[in-house]
Amino acid sequence: MQGPYVLAGAIARPDPRKDPIRGDLAHIALAGKHFVPHYAVPQPRTVMPGGASLLTDPQDDAEELCVLMEGDSFEVLDEAGKWVWGCLSVEGPVGYIRADRLERLA
Repeated sequence: MQGPYVLAGAIARPDPRKDPIRGDLAHIALAGKHFVPHYAVPQPRTVMPGGASLLTDPQDDAEELCVLMEGDSFEVLDEAGKWVWGCLSVEGPVGYIRADRLERLA
């Protein structure tokens, strides 16, 4: 049987720090590679003055993956309350940023 979603055995699990995919949502660029209930078109935002920490989880005491600098672009894939989830690019890194550290592009 041929096709993009052939049950042909185990595959390597995506790395949640590098691949913009969760159990419920993935970056639209991963459509056809991974099957999830929803795909998101990234909404670009700009990091505000003072920078922003990219975290593993949506909480202030989560592990810091890296620090984004003022003016860096961030692709928002999901927004819930005071946190956004997304990536720098489809190749990562992927994580959570406080929503108040990003501004919409004009």
